[in-house]
Amino acid sequence: MTSRARLLVLLVSVPLILLVVVGGVLSRTMPPNGNDSYQHLRVFDDVVSLVMNNYVEQVEADKIMSGAMRGLAEGLDPDCAWLTSADVAKFGKGNAPKASIGVELTRQYYLRIIAARDASPAAKAGLRTGDFIRMIDDKPTREMSVFEGMSLLGGAPGSKVKLVVIRGNAAEPHTVEVIREETGGTPVTGKLAKPGIGLVRIAAFNDRTAADLKLQVALLTKEGAKQLILDLRNTAEGAPELGVAPAKLFVSEGIITSREARGESKRDITASSGDGGVTLPVVLLVDNGTTQAAEVFAASLSGHKRAELIGEHTLGRAATQELVKLPDGSGLWISTARYLTPSGAAIHEKGLAPDVAVAEPEVEFGTAPPTGDPILEKAIERIEAPATAKA
Repeated sequence: MTSRARLLVLLVSVPLILLVVVGGVLSRTMPPNGNDSYQHLRVFDDVVSLVMNNYVEQVEADKIMSGAMRGLAEGLDPDCAWLTSADVAKFGKGNAPKASIGVELTRQYYLRIIAARDASPAAKAGLRTGDFIRMIDDKPTREMSVFEGMSLLGGAPGSKVKLVVIRGNAAEPHTVEVIREETGGTPVTGKLAKPGIGLVRIAAFNDRTAADLKLQVALLTKEGAKQLILDLRNTAEGAPELGVAPAKLFVSEGIITSREARGESKRDITASSGDGGVTLPVVLLVDNGTTQAAEVFAASLSGHKRAELIGEHTLGRAATQELVKLPDGSGLWISTARYLTPSGAAIHEKGLAPDVAVAEPEVEFGTAPPTGDPILEKAIERIEAPATAKA
């Protein structure tokens, strides 16, 4: 742990009044025009003093501290969070919920759905990428972290969770009850989209994705597939590193991705002898629900010119988080490493731009999605078009 991190751990664990003292001491000892990071504590000291001495009512130090820590974490990225001691205790027990509704979340004022997994309770209830969850079982999400929201959505199989969802008009929220289910289904499936064109759906990434993908490609090749479409839309499950092994099926040499962490040398993850066994031309379907392992996978194939990206800009969420426990029992859930494209560009909070932009059609709440699939149709069109038409 760096000296700055140790100082943070110390400061967030002491009473607010001590922060005032520490801030005052630092403000007197630091040079007036210095650029040291500790200068920010001088401003913090001023704010705390103003609040403690001038706010119309007597201030509860614990409440102020909680708000300050939440704000500090949320200012980093949507996945970071300050956890109460109760949250940390639950985390430490490893009692992850046995069932969920099958969504991944981010923060954007409220909690926002990144993606609903195929055939999940959320998908069956009509929830989609971009929907905002304003309340979970009557608990407002305005000041709720992604960590807390995901915890509340989990529970016992068969139990219900009530959501207030906003799509489009914020003045017309929708109340939805969703029944939690255990995760099921096969994450990797395949079929022929048209003669000679194999379509593989990767709904989630796990430690078996590379093997499952290799099997599906082999089966489709036997059925006559000479080109592949890999569908990564709404694929948000799977830590970033899980995109590496599947990418090695298609990339024979060079950097697959790089891992970058504060205080460490950048670590390049490269293809090895025997990688790149799948040589069929590839097109990838992506959208704003494509994230984590799916983004690392897509960045690798795109960066090595093994695939075109067709669809929407991806979310930009390719970092790993760790829990840093604090002396008072609370904790900081913080992004400690991020993954890069083969050229060294950040994916996290940047995302990947499609080579061919096609928007997913909008769907009004409670109505069936359109029967057409413009992104898939464009991919087939690109595959069937002569090479000169693609230039």
